[in-house]
Amino acid sequence: MYSNDVIFGVFMPQGWKMELSSIEGAEAKWQTSVDIALRAEELGYHSIWVYDHFHNVPRPAHEAVFECWTTMAAISQRTSRIRLGQMVGCNGYREPGLLAKITSTIDVISGGRLEWGIGAGWYENEFRGYGYSFPKPKDRIGMLKESVEIVKSMWTQTETTYDGNYYKLVRANCDPKPLQSPHPPIWIGGGGEQLTLRVVAEHADCSNFGGSPAEWQRKRSILKEHCAAVGRDEETIRKTWSPEVFIRSTEKELAERTTGGLWGEPVESWREGNLVGTPEQVAEKIKTYVDLGCTGFIPWCADYPDTESMERLATEVMPEFVTRSSAK
Repeated sequence: MYSNDVIFGVFMPQGWKMELSSIEGAEAKWQTSVDIALRAEELGYHSIWVYDHFHNVPRPAHEAVFECWTTMAAISQRTSRIRLGQMVGCNGYREPGLLAKITSTIDVISGGRLEWGIGAGWYENEFRGYGYSFPKPKDRIGMLKESVEIVKSMWTQTETTYDGNYYKLVRANCDPKPLQSPHPPIWIGGGGEQLTLRVVAEHADCSNFGGSPAEWQRKRSILKEHCAAVGRDEETIRKTWSPEVFIRSTEKELAERTTGGLWGEPVESWREGNLVGTPEQVAEKIKTYVDLGCTGFIPWCADYPDTESMERLATEVMPEFVTRSSAK
């Protein structure tokens, strides 16, 4: 489904990380989000991504957070080339039959540009806040597996009847079907070594997990073991990384940051674990992961709503890794 060309996506601001809090008014916040998504397409990014969250982090703050799928629908009508992804959808927030309908609709109305991201979910505050049950990790991952099976079936079969441990459907219809053949790419997020990566091996076209180069390499090795167990070539799964990105032209500008990232970690560890540095330093970090087999980078811009990092990544770093054909 994918070549081994390196792809670069980027998150658009939607408020989850408080990045729109400096902007007055919901309409102005939304316009900023739209403008940045359009700029990402102009810059040649492969894809634009959103989180699937309702409450702000690191704590609910009554700040605007634009919902994942309505945002996707809106952006699909304002863009023409860039692909549309979720990093990643929370399986517990929507029944799989509904997810099949939503995702199929997005693929059709976007002209076949959906990248379907799905994960088991982790943000207990949101689950409780919105009245969803919060099962044990084993059950959440079991639900994830069944949901992916149901959605794939509803995308491709005339009707779906499914009798699982968590979900039961009788003659479910999903029309129209997605435009992409055999179906939209399925991204499964998470690095759980025994359960989540097994689901990746069975069902994913793309797998997103994080960590230092050594940690990333370990996750890939475990994924290879799961793929061997299910009789699949691990090379057929695109492996990606979603760090934060913060790029400035000089060390002096970088030193002006006194804390790192959303959680306020020490700058040194933040720089070590993310794409933080000058363009040359960031390119070198990306090369390290590419050499380990990573062929996709979906960063969050730590300086939103400012777009300097997004601009510099596209114009000063990406050209070293992306051919003109693979950016389209």
